[in-house]
Amino acid sequence: MNEKGFKKFLQSPYLFIVPYGALFILLIATPVLVAIFLSFTSFNTIETPVFIGLKNYVDIFTGDTVFLQHAVSNTILFSVIVGPIGYMMAFFLAWMLAQVPHKARTIYAVIIYSPSITAAAMMANVWRIIFSGDETGYLNYILINWFSVDSPVQFLQDADYLFPIMIIVSLWGSMGLGFLAMLAGILNIDRSLYEAAAIDGMKNRWQEIFYITIPSIKPQMLFSAVMSIIGTFNAAGLAQALAGGGVPPQYAGWLIVDHANDFGFLRFEMGYASAVTVILLIIVLLFNKVAYRLFGERG
Repeated sequence: MNEKGFKKFLQSPYLFIVPYGALFILLIATPVLVAIFLSFTSFNTIETPVFIGLKNYVDIFTGDTVFLQHAVSNTILFSVIVGPIGYMMAFFLAWMLAQVPHKARTIYAVIIYSPSITAAAMMANVWRIIFSGDETGYLNYILINWFSVDSPVQFLQDADYLFPIMIIVSLWGSMGLGFLAMLAGILNIDRSLYEAAAIDGMKNRWQEIFYITIPSIKPQMLFSAVMSIIGTFNAAGLAQALAGGGVPPQYAGWLIVDHANDFGFLRFEMGYASAVTVILLIIVLLFNKVAYRLFGERG
């Protein structure tokens, strides 16, 4: 390559996507392809993988009652509740923060965002103090001393309570990158749009939200929806951390990623665990399609 060709190569716009492309192939595409390959094998992480075809998938859908009755249903229910509610909370918190002065907004944004970067085990430790199954737990103390409850309620060892508590904790920590993206989008909306709408007869804030704010931040809302879907479906370990470790009672809060971790890192059945993650990938892609239909650009 001569000097002129080299300069032309350096000026090529495609050169700018090389770092992203390399990282995408290395950190995303390659692990996915490896997982798909391993899902058709029997692999104990030590010996060479042995090709067994669709056996892992057949075993999952015909013999794995924990996966079918608990992991899948818990994951979908968890995602359907935490995803949309957390998404709506993120939007309205971002919208309300956009109305306050800059300095106060920064402080509130940090407070709201900080739980999302806290590890699941640390979040669980905080909430275990509240829901502790003895008289030292804050909620049990209130119930016993204020409402005359006879004995402490075992919130974290009862399947009827554990899953709702897990949802509460997850919502508390769900204001992540999607929340920040929507906040940035709202702050960058051209204020003249609101002024023009007021002149044209727009009467209240609800009309502003539905006719100006939401249409103006559709890219940020799409990003937030995708991050919410990925975050909820990839959640893991929270039920075990709340229950004190091990399998939670009656598999309450047992999610698909928990199931994959159990087979992959405790039983060392990496081929089976890979099949579980491939099924999860397909589910996430289907939900992402729905998100693109709702918030993606048309035409």
